[in-house]
Amino acid sequence: MPKVTVDGVELEVPAGATVLQACEMAGKEIPRFCYHERLSIAGNCRMCLVEVKPGPPKPQASCALPAAEGQEIRTDSPMVKKAREGVMEFLLINHPLDCPICDQGGECDLQDQSVAYGRGASRYDENKRAVTEKYMGPLIKTVMTRCIHCTRCVRFSEEIAGVDEIGALYRGEQMQITTYLEQAAKHELSANVIDLCPVGALTSRPYAFEARPWELKKTLSIDVSDAVGSNIRLDSRGREVLRILPRINDDVNEEWLSDKARYQVDGLTRRRLDRPWIRRDGKLVAATWEEAFAAVAKVNPGKSVAVVAGDMVDCETMFAAKALAGALGSKLLEGRQTGLDYDCSNLAAVNFNSTIAGIEEADAVLIVGSHVRWEAPLVNTRIRKAVKRGAKVFVVGAEWDATYPVTNLGTDLAVLDKLPKDVADVLKQAARPALILGGAGLGKGALGACLALAEKYKLVREGWNGFNVLHMAAARMGGLMLGYAQKGGVADLVKAKPKLLLSLGADEVDYTKFADSIVVYIGHHGDKGAHAADIILPAAAFSEKAGTYVNTEGRVQFADKAVFAPGDAREDWTILRALADALGVSVGFDSFDELRAAMIKAVPAFGSEGLADYGALPKADKAKAAGTIEAYPIKDFYLTNAIARASETMQRCSAELLHGESFAEAAE
Repeated sequence: MPKVTVDGVELEVPAGATVLQACEMAGKEIPRFCYHERLSIAGNCRMCLVEVKPGPPKPQASCALPAAEGQEIRTDSPMVKKAREGVMEFLLINHPLDCPICDQGGECDLQDQSVAYGRGASRYDENKRAVTEKYMGPLIKTVMTRCIHCTRCVRFSEEIAGVDEIGALYRGEQMQITTYLEQAAKHELSANVIDLCPVGALTSRPYAFEARPWELKKTLSIDVSDAVGSNIRLDSRGREVLRILPRINDDVNEEWLSDKARYQVDGLTRRRLDRPWIRRDGKLVAATWEEAFAAVAKVNPGKSVAVVAGDMVDCETMFAAKALAGALGSKLLEGRQTGLDYDCSNLAAVNFNSTIAGIEEADAVLIVGSHVRWEAPLVNTRIRKAVKRGAKVFVVGAEWDATYPVTNLGTDLAVLDKLPKDVADVLKQAARPALILGGAGLGKGALGACLALAEKYKLVREGWNGFNVLHMAAARMGGLMLGYAQKGGVADLVKAKPKLLLSLGADEVDYTKFADSIVVYIGHHGDKGAHAADIILPAAAFSEKAGTYVNTEGRVQFADKAVFAPGDAREDWTILRALADALGVSVGFDSFDELRAAMIKAVPAFGSEGLADYGALPKADKAKAAGTIEAYPIKDFYLTNAIARASETMQRCSAELLHGESFAEAAE
């Protein structure tokens, strides 16, 4: 490890570190615009200049200079100060004086660094250049006159998202950043360039002119749009969440976020259920809470009760509903709304065992029945990293654009019983082979065949478990831990013909099969479940309650409450507690703390954040894989849940980016 001296302090740095990283290890702040820890080094903004000896008597770009033995680095010399002031002066020559009307104001790297490292005045008085506006789609607002050509957006699109949609035209002062043929950016991670842009060139189109950062209350939460469990921050003002931003968590989402998770936020205020409703003579009629509870009590279901949980429900709500059903004498619980019925007796067999971060280490990946790019965009970026390191990827199922090279093995699951020789050889020789089984594969009964593959090719070995199941619902793993899984799936509930069906925000269920049941919908949006309900009890969305969520790798995470639910809507657990009184049973808790304590006592893994331990993989059964995978469960990436379907932004993304509809701008 080379030893360097930074401003008189000697330290050892890892081999391969840059001078910029060495300075940061020494606690020195180095300004930068183009450099980003997760992107390749461009070295084109020159803001990170430092003085290095031995070397030429001039400042050098620290981001692109390797740290070497014996270097003396100065970050605070007069030469460095003058050089940085000069660079900042150049950057501001053409930058417009837009700060009062720029959405980046208060969060702008250029603002902050011009105050800290810039001169008090400019020596230039030539006319500023202007750049024609570019259209990057319904999510990204562009004011390219502000662009300082750091190329972060270009590198993100190419390296992380794997879609070459953004690039540069022309050279020198005439250079312009734009999308290909000025089309909308269509990949599902496109809005991350907004976070990366150090100036106001790329900002959020739906959030334009909504608020300043210092007006917002910031709440830590967990994304519920898929099963990755991305760490997010909810920025709210008053009773409304105005935007969702990613938080850094290297084990889960790094610092990225899918466009759906970020922009379904406006759906939180639209099509909301804010009062109870009762169906009378075939029509839903507004009611009071007392009338709604009386209507439920009138059903007098006895033991004939079933609970079906939706995709975005927190564990506390599911536990409270389980306690209520148990007090009534029922064990009919199900969370797999669409009818899946795979074996859940051993949760290790339905977990993403290699972990989301760990899949980067795989050197051979077999994907069975999963459109990873839509089902979990941030898992797809991890597989892309593995491919960059030399991993081979094979896909069983209908073809989809993976953003990295894949070998498609066809749609017939019979191929799992005897893999082609070249594929088998790759898996045998791999040090860390992995298999990813998705929803389409589970639906076709491929779990047993995949477990057999895990045994045959030793996917589980010392320090590595390559057997993975990729879920799509934020509530799935938590629900399975709480027993929301009948042997025959939803079909078992249908067979039981329950008098009372409690629907916890379940919008994907086929309610026509429960025609003889009274359906009580406890949810937050007037979506499919509410349309089929006999009694609607308005509940809180994920942003309006504290809760525990478990992602597809079995990681337990906690979310906080950002705002209050609208109107007469209440937090789900309070509704279930009041229902217990209406039905004349005791559930054993009167407060949220008591509820959480009871849940942790029943399932200790919920007591601490981190990966739950599900034990070893079970032995494979003798079942052979059969059937073909011609399509995947997600038909429209932007409209997969009730919140997204209520969002105007997601509706427009679906129409424009997936279905090719054109939207005229106001001036057109």
